[in-house]
Amino acid sequence: MKSQKLPDDLHIDTLAVRASLDRSQYGENSEALYLTSGYVQPNAASSAARFAMEEEGFTYSRVGNPTVSSMEVRLAALEGTEAAIATSSGMSAILLLGMAVLKAGDHVICSQSVFGSVIPMFSREFAKFGVETTFVSQTDVAAWKAAVRPTTKLLFAETPTNPLTEVCDIQALADIAHNAGAYLAVDNCFATPVLQRPVQMGADFVIHSGTKFLDGQGRVMAGAICCSQKQRDELFLPVIRTAGMVLSPFNAWVLLKGMETLALRVKAQSANTLALAQWLEAQPQVARVFYPGLPSHPQHALAMRQQSGYGGAVLSFEVKASDPDAARQRAFHVLDSMQVVSLCTNLGDTKTLAAHPASTSHGRLTEAQRQLAGIGQGLIRVAVGLDHIEDLKTDLARGLSGLDT
Repeated sequence: MKSQKLPDDLHIDTLAVRASLDRSQYGENSEALYLTSGYVQPNAASSAARFAMEEEGFTYSRVGNPTVSSMEVRLAALEGTEAAIATSSGMSAILLLGMAVLKAGDHVICSQSVFGSVIPMFSREFAKFGVETTFVSQTDVAAWKAAVRPTTKLLFAETPTNPLTEVCDIQALADIAHNAGAYLAVDNCFATPVLQRPVQMGADFVIHSGTKFLDGQGRVMAGAICCSQKQRDELFLPVIRTAGMVLSPFNAWVLLKGMETLALRVKAQSANTLALAQWLEAQPQVARVFYPGLPSHPQHALAMRQQSGYGGAVLSFEVKASDPDAARQRAFHVLDSMQVVSLCTNLGDTKTLAAHPASTSHGRLTEAQRQLAGIGQGLIRVAVGLDHIEDLKTDLARGLSGLDT
C-alpha cells in the first residue's frame, strides 16, 4: 500500500484529515484498523524478498503495519518531512534516536530545561554505553556553541520546554549543529506542527509524544520521529525492527482520528491559555507566570515568530511563598482545591489538567538538577483544554483565594 497522491499545496487542516495510505480494496472512508501481528505472503520468493527489504510489502507488525504506516504518513505530512517512524511512547522515540545516531565516545549537547525523564535518559542510560552529555541553558546560544566538541554528534532541545515554556532559537541551534557536523533534534510536543515546523528552521529530527496533543483526549501512549526517508530507512528502521519499541496498530488508529481535529483543538486551547495566563498575571498570590504568549515572557518575540503567533496550550505559574517548604504547601493547597481542573500529569488533553512538576514529571531529579532547571516547589503547570475559560478562572481562584499575600 502506498501513500495517497495529494496536491502539493494543501493546508495543514486538509492534510490532517486526508494524508494516509491508499484505501484497501474495500474503499473505506475512515482509515482501517489492521489488528494483525503477521501477514500471509503470496509465495516463498516474495516472502524472502520482503523480509530482506528488497520488495514492498508487510511481513510482521514489529517491522510495519498498514495502520501505523498511515499514521506515520499523516504526521510526516503535517510536519513537512518526507517520513516519520512511530514508537510506543515519546520517551521510546528519544531512546530510538539515541540508539540510531549515537555510539560510544560520542557527545551530546542537551538543554537543561527539558522534560524530567529526558535528563536521566542522556546523563544515566546513554552514559552506560560511553555517550557523554553536556547540559546547557535552553536560551543561551553562546553556551550551546561553547559546548561543541570534535565528538559532538547530537544537539537536543524541546521548544517550548516542559514546564517553564522556555523557547530556543531553532535556526541558531541548527547552524551550530551543522557547522559541527552534528544533528539537531527538536521535541515539538508543546507547539505541534499546527504552530511550529522545526524542519523549516533547520532541524534534522522532530520528536513527538503522540500521547499529548496528537491524540488530544488522553487515551493512548505513542511517540514518533519525523525525518527524511533516507534517515528513516537507514538510521531508524534497522534499530526499531530489532529492538521493537513499536507503536501498536490500535494506538496508531487513535492518533489518526486525533490528528483530524489537531488544528482546531490547538488553536482553541491556545486562545484559552492566553486568557488564563493574562488572568493569572493579575492575581496577587502569583509570583510569576511562564507562557510564551505573554509580552512578559523573555522569549516572547522569538516565540511569536517561530510558533505562528500563538503561545501554545501549556502554562506554568509560581505561587508566592517565603521558602521552599511553604511554596510546596501552598502549591498543594491550590491543586487540592480544584473541583473542575484534573490533577493529572498528562497534557494536550481536551480536559484541563494541572500538576506539580517538582514532585511528578521532575520528581526523579535531584534537588540540584531541579534548581538548575528552574523547577521550584511552588511551580504549578496547567495544560489548558477546551473547558470554558471562566470556569477555569473560578476553579483556580478557589485555591488562590485561600493564600495570604
